[in-house]
Amino acid sequence: MRIFKNIFDPWTMAGMLIVAFSLLVATLLILLGLRGNTGEFGIPTAALTVIAAPTLTSTSLVTDNQFPTSGTTTPIPQEDGLLPAEDDQIAVGMIVQVSGTGGDGLRFRDAPGLDGKVKFLGLEAEVFQVVDGPQDVSGFTWWYLAALYDESIQGWAVGNYLKVIQNP
Repeated sequence: MRIFKNIFDPWTMAGMLIVAFSLLVATLLILLGLRGNTGEFGIPTAALTVIAAPTLTSTSLVTDNQFPTSGTTTPIPQEDGLLPAEDDQIAVGMIVQVSGTGGDGLRFRDAPGLDGKVKFLGLEAEVFQVVDGPQDVSGFTWWYLAALYDESIQGWAVGNYLKVIQNP
């Protein structure tokens, strides 16, 4: 009975409450210190720097003398240095760029035609050299292309998604 009387002594109870309250306050202060900077509603704020993307600005003006006046038509290079690929423009030895795939890329095959096994995917804007062709198979004109940066990357690709680079 004497043990219970010492435990429930008012001074002992007051001391235990003070220690418990002190530990609670210390825990809250530590948690608030670890929380960091937060914005409204307690959501952490991020440090973000937005860098504007460069834009293409044309500095040339079109004049009347830039267009052919005779019966012949000569394609005029676009600002990016590319010409639209037509079967009579692409030739062996030329440099071409994958274009117009909408970001899907161009399938390179081991043989001309849709029955050829896909070897790899040429990415949009990737550059290749024309090694062989043309071959008209499966309703398309096919060209054998090789990557300029790696001779092992070669295959047949449809000419519809190629643009000739005039000055590589």
